[in-house]
Amino acid sequence: LQGIFVLGLPYALLHSGYSGLLLIVLAAALCCYTGKILIACLYEENEDGQLIRVRDTYEDIAKACCKKLSPSLGGVVVNVTQVVELIMTCILYLVVSGNLLSHSFPHVPVTEKTWSVIAFVTLLPCIFIRTLKIVSKLSQLCSLVHFVIIFVVITYCLTQIHQWSWAKFRLSLEFEDFLVSVGVIIFSYTSQIFLPTLEGNMKNPGEFRCMLNWTHFFACILKTTFALTAFLTWGEKTKEVITDNLPSFLETLVNLCLLTKALLSYPLPFFAATEIVYSCISKDNHSNYRSPLLALTVRGSFLLLTLLMAMFTPHFALLMGLSGSVTGAAMTFLLPSLFHLKLKWKKLSFLEKCADISVFILGFLCSLAGVVCSIKGLLEVF
Repeated sequence: LQGIFVLGLPYALLHSGYSGLLLIVLAAALCCYTGKILIACLYEENEDGQLIRVRDTYEDIAKACCKKLSPSLGGVVVNVTQVVELIMTCILYLVVSGNLLSHSFPHVPVTEKTWSVIAFVTLLPCIFIRTLKIVSKLSQLCSLVHFVIIFVVITYCLTQIHQWSWAKFRLSLEFEDFLVSVGVIIFSYTSQIFLPTLEGNMKNPGEFRCMLNWTHFFACILKTTFALTAFLTWGEKTKEVITDNLPSFLETLVNLCLLTKALLSYPLPFFAATEIVYSCISKDNHSNYRSPLLALTVRGSFLLLTLLMAMFTPHFALLMGLSGSVTGAAMTFLLPSLFHLKLKWKKLSFLEKCADISVFILGFLCSLAGVVCSIKGLLEVF
């Protein structure tokens, strides 16, 4: 999903001007910070002052925070939020795949929804994915394809360096357009849903903070370079998805790369969503949890659900924006900062408390603004 958002960064700069460059850096710092405090909530100090991992998932953190109010309430809220966001992400990949295939082969008499079904067929092997190792291999391939896309676009932009001009940046901003830019930039960094599982599967979990620092640093450099070179090349003609600005022969090549990326990206949110459902089922019936037939049924049901919603949900982009504004902001800003304050309040310094409260307020404002814009768009459509 981050790769798809990255393609919208030049368009975000069109509507945010110089402030967009600052936002790209600020979003990297904020998302890196919330990732760290979320993982900190997994640990507690023992009698010797050593940090011990006492929780394994986002759900465990929520349960610990809501222990006095209701032991299961926090877990239910987090699980529902995670599953909704992950399912919507999977659906988005199918919608994007159908759109890319339709644009790559415009002369083939096939509708966009039919192309989505064809893309769905290639994803059927996801039913048999049982471990994170397979997902990690697919994610590696996805990253390689992502770098190919970025390389092609930046290389073409560098050939047009003679027409670059800083005068293309806007000084005056329209508030609603600026909010769209904020959403695109912030959610190009979100990964908090996957962090507890990722940290738990690392060979050296002690290197997690260092890994998070470097990945966000390089992501910030790459995204700034990409957005800046693309915007300086096309200026006011910059389109929502930057590949639409490319010459036709390059556009087809990049669209096919994007299709590959979308299909390779699908297994990660799909695997994460099914794992959450498995963990819930296992609490009620341990024997059925291990049943291969049940595992295939759950995965198959998830696959079919994503296809049906991609095919029949009207105005999916607006609904995605609405759910993303609620679930995305909650999982990225609201819950990590709230949980960190709840679990670590006595051990936090004054500045750390101020930082967490500031992140919470910022996340709330971003969520509220996104919800208002999405509902306004839905009302205009209907």
